[in-house]
Amino acid sequence: MNPRKYFKVYTKFLHTSLASELEYKTNILIDFITAILSLIGSIFLLSIFFQNTGSIGGWNFEQALIIQGIYTILNGITNTWFNPNLTEIVKHIREGTLDFVLLKPIDSQFFISFKKITPSGILEIILGICLLSYCIRINQINFNLSFLSLCLITIFCSICILYSLWFFISTTTIWFVKTWNATEVLRSFLYIGRFPLNSFSFSLRIFFSVFIPIAFITTIPSEVFLGLSQYWKILLEVMVSIVFLITSRKFWLFALRYYSSASS
Repeated sequence: MNPRKYFKVYTKFLHTSLASELEYKTNILIDFITAILSLIGSIFLLSIFFQNTGSIGGWNFEQALIIQGIYTILNGITNTWFNPNLTEIVKHIREGTLDFVLLKPIDSQFFISFKKITPSGILEIILGICLLSYCIRINQINFNLSFLSLCLITIFCSICILYSLWFFISTTTIWFVKTWNATEVLRSFLYIGRFPLNSFSFSLRIFFSVFIPIAFITTIPSEVFLGLSQYWKILLEVMVSIVFLITSRKFWLFALRYYSSASS
């Protein structure tokens, strides 16, 4: 793989997507307002849970806001890259255009995963970063290079795990087109990631750590921000993200063996 080639191709993807979206500038303003209202609504909902108690699962409201900030960033990334791209796999399979993707002189998974972006999701990412910055101040977190490095590592690992989950589901459409509806189920589970994992029962904590790894997606990065996460947890998240990425790649290559070309 030639990194320069793929970087150049991605810049073309980025330029095309932005040019297409900026044709309707009013939509960007509407999306920005919608993102703000959505974040306000989420914070209001979170405050309701803390209305009659000082802490939930050992987390106070100011600390729980960090989870909300990370969730907002990840949801913005999902709306910017994962959703607009991976939903196209169903269309490619139904219309037979996956043939043209496979014939292109670049990796098919790269093309499918990064061809489009939705700029409105970037606004959500910015709001999430602003909320995290506010949380760092109100929680009096000591900001240094080591802290920043660990935070970026865990958030990047969360992105990799989230991408792999989406890609697993989208890949299964090669066999079962309607399984794409499972992404709505995944969204519902990830919605739970806005709350501290310790606020759930032991059995649910096991489920959200093993089957739907919400603990690795939001809780561990939040613990890193608060200086509560142990190094073995961070190492475990790195290992889990690597396993998810490698497995999703192998699963895609495996699935392509069963793809029936539109021309066959």
